[in-house]
Amino acid sequence: MAGASVKVAVRVRPFNSREIGKESKCIIQMSGNTTTIINPKQAKDNKSFNFDYSYWSHTSPEDINFASQLQVYKDIGEEMLLHAFEGYNVCIFAYGQTGAGKSYTMMGKQDVKDQQGIIPLLCEDLFTKFNDNADNSMSYSVEVSYMEIYCERVRDLLNPKNKGNLRVREHPLMGPYVEDLSKLAVTAYNDIQDLMDSGNKARTVAATNMNETSSRSHAVFNIIFTQKRYDAETDNTSEKVSKISLVDLAGSERADSTGAKGTRLKEGANINKSLTTLGKVISALAEVDSGPNKNKKKKKVESFIPYRDSVLTWLLRENLGGNSRTAMVAALSPADINYDETLSTLRYADRAKQIRCNAVINEDPNNRLVRELKEEVSRLKDLLFAQGLGDIIEMTNAMTGMSPSPSLSALSSRAGSIASLHDRIMFSPGSEEAIERLKETEKIIAELNETWEEKLRRTEAIRMEREALLAEMGVAMREDGGTVGVFSPKKTPHLVNLNEDPLMSECLLYYIKDGITRVGRVDASSRQDIVLSGHFIKDEHCTFTSSTGPMGETVVLEPCEGAETYVNGKLVTEPTVLKSGNRIILGKSHVFRFNHPVQARAERERTPCAETPAEPVDWAFAQRELLDKQGIDMKQEMEQRLQELEDQYRKEREEANNLLEQQRLDYESKLEALQKQVDSYYPEAPDEEEEPEEEVQWTERERELAVWSFRKWRCYQFTSLRDLLWGNAIFLKEANAISVELKKKVQFQFVLLTDTLYSPLPPDLLPPEATKDREKRHFPRTIVAVEVQDQKNGATHYWTLQKLRQRLDLMREMYDRAADVPNNTTEDSENVMTGGDPFYDRFPWFRLVGRAFVYLSNLLYPVPLVHRVAIVSEKGEVKGFLRVAVQAISADEEAPDYGSGVRQSGTAKISFEDQQYEKFQSESCSVGLSRTGISQEELRIVEGEGQNAELGPSADEVNNNTSGADELESPLKSLDGPLDTTLEHLKIGNVFTFRVTVLQASSISAEYADIFCQFNFIHRHDEAFSTEPLKNTGRGPPLGFYHVQNIAVEVTKSFVDYIKTQPIVFEVFGHYQKQPFLPLCKDVISPLRPCRRQFPRVMPLSKPVPATKLTAMTRPQAGPCHCKYDLMVFFEICELEATGDYIPAVVDHRGGMPCHGTFLLHQGLQRRISITIVHESGGDMEWKDIRELVVGRLRNTPEADETIIDPNILSLNILSAGYVRPMQDDRQFLDSDMPRTFYRFEAAWDSSMHNSLLLNRVTPYGEKIYMTLSAYLEMENCLQPAIITKDICMVFYSRDTKLSASRSIRNLFGTGSLRAADGNRVTGVYEVSLCNLADAGSPGMQRRRRRVLDTSVAYVRGEENLAGWRPRSDSLILDHQWELEKLSLLQDVEKTKHYLLLREKLESTLLMGQDSLQTRITEELSESPQPPEVDHEVSSSSEIITERQRELAAKCLRLLTHSFNREYSHVCVSASESKISEMSITMLRDSASISALNTITPSSTCPSLVDGCYGNPELRPPMPRSRAVSPSPDTQEKSINQTSETKPRTRKFVPDIQEIRVSPIVSKKGYLHFLEPQTNGWVKRYVVVRRPYVYIYNTERDSVERAILNLSSAQVEYSEDQQAMLKTPYTFAVCTEHRGILLQATNDKEMHDWLYAFNPLLAGTIRSKLSRRRAGQMRM
Repeated sequence: MAGASVKVAVRVRPFNSREIGKESKCIIQMSGNTTTIINPKQAKDNKSFNFDYSYWSHTSPEDINFASQLQVYKDIGEEMLLHAFEGYNVCIFAYGQTGAGKSYTMMGKQDVKDQQGIIPLLCEDLFTKFNDNADNSMSYSVEVSYMEIYCERVRDLLNPKNKGNLRVREHPLMGPYVEDLSKLAVTAYNDIQDLMDSGNKARTVAATNMNETSSRSHAVFNIIFTQKRYDAETDNTSEKVSKISLVDLAGSERADSTGAKGTRLKEGANINKSLTTLGKVISALAEVDSGPNKNKKKKKVESFIPYRDSVLTWLLRENLGGNSRTAMVAALSPADINYDETLSTLRYADRAKQIRCNAVINEDPNNRLVRELKEEVSRLKDLLFAQGLGDIIEMTNAMTGMSPSPSLSALSSRAGSIASLHDRIMFSPGSEEAIERLKETEKIIAELNETWEEKLRRTEAIRMEREALLAEMGVAMREDGGTVGVFSPKKTPHLVNLNEDPLMSECLLYYIKDGITRVGRVDASSRQDIVLSGHFIKDEHCTFTSSTGPMGETVVLEPCEGAETYVNGKLVTEPTVLKSGNRIILGKSHVFRFNHPVQARAERERTPCAETPAEPVDWAFAQRELLDKQGIDMKQEMEQRLQELEDQYRKEREEANNLLEQQRLDYESKLEALQKQVDSYYPEAPDEEEEPEEEVQWTERERELAVWSFRKWRCYQFTSLRDLLWGNAIFLKEANAISVELKKKVQFQFVLLTDTLYSPLPPDLLPPEATKDREKRHFPRTIVAVEVQDQKNGATHYWTLQKLRQRLDLMREMYDRAADVPNNTTEDSENVMTGGDPFYDRFPWFRLVGRAFVYLSNLLYPVPLVHRVAIVSEKGEVKGFLRVAVQAISADEEAPDYGSGVRQSGTAKISFEDQQYEKFQSESCSVGLSRTGISQEELRIVEGEGQNAELGPSADEVNNNTSGADELESPLKSLDGPLDTTLEHLKIGNVFTFRVTVLQASSISAEYADIFCQFNFIHRHDEAFSTEPLKNTGRGPPLGFYHVQNIAVEVTKSFVDYIKTQPIVFEVFGHYQKQPFLPLCKDVISPLRPCRRQFPRVMPLSKPVPATKLTAMTRPQAGPCHCKYDLMVFFEICELEATGDYIPAVVDHRGGMPCHGTFLLHQGLQRRISITIVHESGGDMEWKDIRELVVGRLRNTPEADETIIDPNILSLNILSAGYVRPMQDDRQFLDSDMPRTFYRFEAAWDSSMHNSLLLNRVTPYGEKIYMTLSAYLEMENCLQPAIITKDICMVFYSRDTKLSASRSIRNLFGTGSLRAADGNRVTGVYEVSLCNLADAGSPGMQRRRRRVLDTSVAYVRGEENLAGWRPRSDSLILDHQWELEKLSLLQDVEKTKHYLLLREKLESTLLMGQDSLQTRITEELSESPQPPEVDHEVSSSSEIITERQRELAAKCLRLLTHSFNREYSHVCVSASESKISEMSITMLRDSASISALNTITPSSTCPSLVDGCYGNPELRPPMPRSRAVSPSPDTQEKSINQTSETKPRTRKFVPDIQEIRVSPIVSKKGYLHFLEPQTNGWVKRYVVVRRPYVYIYNTERDSVERAILNLSSAQVEYSEDQQAMLKTPYTFAVCTEHRGILLQATNDKEMHDWLYAFNPLLAGTIRSKLSRRRAGQMRM
């Protein structure tokens, strides 16, 4: 039998009344030995377990599968009893939550037939086997013990003397045992039954007094069963000893499900401690037995079993994995409301069945044990004698009554030395422990040597004591003394207890004797007849007085003073006559029913037909009665309290109304006074409103601009696009969720599509009304569509929003049907692409790779051209290149020989009808502005972005854009007249033939297998010419199409116009091979530029932290921008050093990115935050005060959830604020002439006030702490504070850590020296915009202010599976804006490449002697692609100049002189005063000399505008000052004060400060020399260009930015004459709004590289002009 597993059985009970009342459902199913539990929340989530036995007791006994008590005993009890007779130790324990049926399975109902449990049936069967034994050589003896484990304390339930906590000890031979636990001998089953009843009653008494219930403790009933066999032949007696342990565990319910509090929670904690330890022991034993013992050394360490963690597992050590045959019965609740507890019980039992026990037969243990114990006694005595303590042994034996020596005289003769015994023991090492062990061992020997007769006598003595004590406690005994229980006397009045547990009710009976019966506590001053304990029981609680009168015997209850006593639920304070059946509650927890047999008998005789009460009088009835009686009083009290609250509320409301009325009257009087002041200031205001508005006379150009603006405003569509994105986000989210649930591998995302040349909109994506409106629309239409990525087939489709909703209805139906369709059917339906699946669309075999455009301007001359054009996808990505040749031919000319593979396609005749072409132009072009009508500005305007700018373009901007578009799109416009008359081959009516040859395609990705190309005229989609498909591998030489197509056209005016302005469209198609998409869970918003993924990660820009002290005011709507400034802000965190100074903390700049760094802080130090703002000095930028500095949003990730209200926001105490002088390292060459403004403020920061663990502890390795800081600054002339926000990154070290500034690779290998403290700060770059107030009443402002319902936050079913995905919204509009800009730039690049190629071809023909064409094209090709200048002759010859033109001209002059002359003269004056002053004066006065200079500066034509156009001296620009004065801070403040005094400022602005995202792309970095104006010397600085900003450092090792230049608002200028005049080579100038800077490079190549980094367009212009100059010199 050794090595057998634990037998595990599970049993499910019927529903109880509570579960029936809640209409619970059964979640347990049993099939054979398999038990299945069903998750009520997820019906498909079933869990099955296999056990040795699964008992279905949920139904009635009539069910064929019903498991009765007898069946459970036969399967488990009989087997265990058989093992006990074989000599094994046996254990049966029941586990489960309270009320699951543990006690019913183990004990059952004793008084009901066929419902007795395992324990009584086993005991009865045990003695039945004794009686049936016919072998005279066999004799049996049985001893029992009964103990209770409650809150880790052991109580003996069979011996009333053992009231206290029994000690659990462990003997090296016997193992764990309970010291002084009674073991009582029994001879029959009735004895065991009486002892069980006695134990249960004693347990009931204890539970009643302690206010406990039975399920809160563990009960262990042990039967020691000894078999003796006498062998007559050998005259030997052999013994077998078996120990049967029957364990009823406490309930395993959870604290949260019981609602336990206080003492109950503590009890539950101890019970759960025992059960948790039991679970740990079972799990550890299961792991030891199940895992292969490969590494024995490792297994020995891991196989520690925590038996001693609780008393229960310590005592059951042998039964769990030891010398025992063990069975476990798990009781289950079938209700769905107990799902968690039931599942926990099943898992508990599943682990237990893996335990293996090594049981052995216990033969003759007594003899061996006695011998070993005697040897131990001898050894201990020898040890004491060796230490000279032999007299202690005799004295110990005398005191315990077990002296081995009969000589008591010898003991008394040594009594004189007793006083010194203690001292001798104390000075003898180990003697005290030896004496304790000696006592323990001799006590065990005495118990083992006790004869059977002595055990019976001791049992009888204990029984007598128990009966006396139980009678005193209220448990009555039958006169024969055989049965314990409650037996109602026939005459004496008495009290019967009522308990919450039905098994404990009516178990105690207290007699009320004649006279006075006192009730109180055991420690009262006088003896109490009925002793109670617990809370709210007084020492002398009440008295019962029994007296005999004429009406018979009456009992009067008289409570003592202050004692809580209730009769029938009503509190009594005076003597009360009791009637039979009254409910009496003493204190809070003791409930009794008063019984008077004589009264009850008389009442029954008086009313013999009285009906039985409908509700039993039990504990629950008494409690409800108490609550009902108390509720009457509580109701009156609540009504009284409610009336008081209503009176108080009415009074406070009247006071508040009076106060509000008084405030209203005050405000009205103030408003009337203000209105009178306004009327007195503006008395003519009503007259101005009546002025007519139609007196303004518009010119034709102004009217044209107004029409253009109106059309543009009508097509202003991006706000409605945002509404569509936000309103349809919920449908997109639901479609994605269903796709993930059904595993369709399809994902949906919003996309914006605009009708452009590279991305024409398909007709099926345009709504019907848009198609009708197309002829009236003068700007490209943008629609919201849904991009469907079919990851299964590698296809991408576009759906309209209407199609998405239609398909979504079908998806919902499929999702609802998915539960009924098997998985294999679903897979088959997915594989069949018949169009019935709403997730998929049919896709063509060939897909569009991209489009390319070839312009035909060379046919005007005619010259042949070979183009290499880019194949651009709809997203603006270059997919490859196409080589196409276009040339004019004669009608009968043959194609050239390209070798094998050339395809000649004959001549196609195309007709160009003027009406059809004009219709095409009316659909796609803007009238009167440009020939294509789609300018960059029109494509890139997005509503909602840049609202600080003006709402519409000014006339100057329109002119610039229009002329720029004309210059690029139709540079041959001036040839309109000559072409019609001089070009013979393009005469109207002639047939003109030209050839288009598709040569090669290259750099096309291998994912497109078969490639072919088709081309057509842009307005003739129905007539396309196609090539043959070619195999594409992505490698090797280009694909050679060599397709020749001759086209014959009858020349019309529309055809001539077409070849001037319009291209031929080439579309490249390919067979797409399936490529995997990213999984949906990783579909975070894709980056705008894919290459950015490799760049270092940057911290996100957070929103400002809300202010705590400032009142929340609505932000006024910003109008046109007045001015912009660039701010450079230094952030420092200073820590208190031992010297008492605040020193900036070390900053780690190893990231390498500007404006980033990690503060290395010490834990527990006082800190200050210091912020310094640096910007150019200007009249509009004046800091008044720092209103508030707040920090918050503490986190350990860079991203912050700004939707959650942060409770840790802290407002810092501002210590100082004001203008300061820069430090030596911050003082640059910029500050020598026109010093920058430095504004600094400092605040105290106590990080412990946040009460955040992130700031109070040392940061773990690899983790960083992030915090958001916001400063609210008050500015002059601003309506509200400006807000500077920065995300701070920190790491906290221990206080004594020595930190040093980490050095990057650039710092390690750089040159120069740098102090460590100089880099201990983080820089932030900001742009501040001061905007005027917007007109609140305009329709555009009202439209922008309206709120749109954002449906992306609404929850949809299955949303939790879309981790990391969200629908695109406003960011999609920004991305699409960038895509449109990219497409327009690509289109302009193709045009420019065509014109440059044509110019080069024409120049080569000029060199070959074709001078006849020179007169025609010199005028067009001599101009650069810059915006056209004003025609001087026309301007000077115009005699009539309107006031509007004069105003515009003056504005242009002011802009030009402001942007160039002042700064440029300032730079030059600083370089060489005398020479450059003369030069600047000459430049301003002598226009002829400027026209003679061959310079490249765009502003060199400005003086000619001044002198050539206007003679009025008022319009001339102001003369530049010869030297700029460098004011000190004092004089600067004085000048500010003077100007403010003399001219008060009335303008108010709305400030807006935005942090600039640092670009990760470095255009160029290196050293440059800057001219210092004050010393006229050059200073060397390290410069890094990250467009649009230039970052200036002191040296290459410097980690802190010292100055910045904004290239977007600066002008880069280069002049060869300037270098010759200054005699300083390699110089160029950067002119900002506030200053001009002269820079010098080391050589010519470096200078051009720097120019390209600063302004690529200017650098390209310079190189182009230089190359033309060299070509002209070579030609000459």
